[in-house]
Amino acid sequence: MAPENKNRATAAAILPLVGGARNIDSIAHCMTRLRLGLKDRTLVQDEALKALPAVLGVVEDDTYQIVLGPGTVARVAPEFEALMAEETPQLPLTAAEFAHRGAELKAARKQRNATPFKLFLRRIANIFVPLIPALIGCGIIAGLNGLLVNLGWLTGVTPALAAIASGFMALIAVFVGFNTAKEFGGTPVLGGAVASIVVFAGVAKITVFGQTLAPGQGGVLGALGAALLAVYVERWCRNGVSPGRAKSRAWGRVPEALDVLITPTLTVLLSGLVTLYGLMFLAGEVSTGIGHGANWLLDNTGAFAGLVLGGLFLPLVMLGLHQALIPIHTTLIEQQGYTVLLPILAMAGAGQVGCAVAVYLRAKKNDSLRATIKSALPAGFLGVGEPLIYGVSLPLGRPFVTACVGGAAGGAFVGLFSMLGDKVGSTAIGPSGWALFPLLQGNHGLGTTVAIYAGGLLTGYVVGFLATYYFGFTRQSLTDLNASPSPTEPAAPKPMEPAHS
Repeated sequence: MAPENKNRATAAAILPLVGGARNIDSIAHCMTRLRLGLKDRTLVQDEALKALPAVLGVVEDDTYQIVLGPGTVARVAPEFEALMAEETPQLPLTAAEFAHRGAELKAARKQRNATPFKLFLRRIANIFVPLIPALIGCGIIAGLNGLLVNLGWLTGVTPALAAIASGFMALIAVFVGFNTAKEFGGTPVLGGAVASIVVFAGVAKITVFGQTLAPGQGGVLGALGAALLAVYVERWCRNGVSPGRAKSRAWGRVPEALDVLITPTLTVLLSGLVTLYGLMFLAGEVSTGIGHGANWLLDNTGAFAGLVLGGLFLPLVMLGLHQALIPIHTTLIEQQGYTVLLPILAMAGAGQVGCAVAVYLRAKKNDSLRATIKSALPAGFLGVGEPLIYGVSLPLGRPFVTACVGGAAGGAFVGLFSMLGDKVGSTAIGPSGWALFPLLQGNHGLGTTVAIYAGGLLTGYVVGFLATYYFGFTRQSLTDLNASPSPTEPAAPKPMEPAHS
């Protein structure tokens, strides 16, 4: 079957199992999941969905998430949207459906407002997650270029590769500003325009607090703050009405006839002045502090820091707090060329793999669970952990803890070498496991960096395996495991993102 037909067939198989086009409010996808906003959750056929060959698992959060894996979801989502477009015109909404949709939106909004901090973190993640494909592509090209430079090969081509790899990072502030304004309800291009001030070469002629500004000072944090300020200035001009939304009262501070001239001008001018004479300096201090803090942490407490970060990363994911790390990763990449935190956090996935192998050997009579592990392990090695977490370790309970022990051991291994002066970093966020190898970069040779990272993965595999094999089960739980076809699955908790996002 042609790839296009295969992806369309997957989309066609999923659509009726989630209640059809009439049951879907919204469609989106991240790196591994198709995210659906549903009107009626009871119409979803969970077991039938899980049985589809292309579906690696399902997770419930604020949206219904179908895990398809990296690459696959990016191809299935457009086909799913096309099927929706074909079916939707034939399905006019009834009055009852309109009322139901309103009630659903009201309930969802109330729930989100009850957890403002997590909602804010989600919105921050929404700014940076769309940038991940460019970070990965440019990161791999940068790694290839570094290898060619070290080997002295293709000297006529390496400057071009350097330009290709560095162009996006040189202007990443503009993209962050664009996405920030879009996420917070402003005009995206105005957010990008204000953020572009941060990277403009001419800022080197401006002195603030006795210091001359440097292009890029403040980095992505400065760009985010500048664009967020632009959103609020724009709303102030329009008396709190976001662009494109109905005007609920008089136009406000700027006459409607002059809005197209005055509002963009005031937005860029006021936000730009505050950015130049305040935000760039403050964000620069914060960004520098993040870089120094990460280096100090690993230089002085590397093994302990690695143990804590590698061991607690998955619980952070369950709480949704891992999204706070995304701008930190991006800041480190912008400053140093790589993030030293991601390879340590990636060890959490290694612990899961080791745990899964141990469960496979201990569950000798549970054919269903063993089949799940066999199908999920390849994805686990490549850093896609959802199938192993939600299909194996978390439902079993104690193995999830022993998997975190494996992640802690792998993190401690990488952190120890950082204390000894051998830093291991990643030039992009998103991939994990074996998929991170092409993105590795450190302060010494590539061979040393790869060897340390591989040693960390091996440590995570081995410790996760041993901890689970010997301490992952009570006698009774092991008996029950081999007496039943599959572990009892509790309600799915918060989903795990690949280490980026």
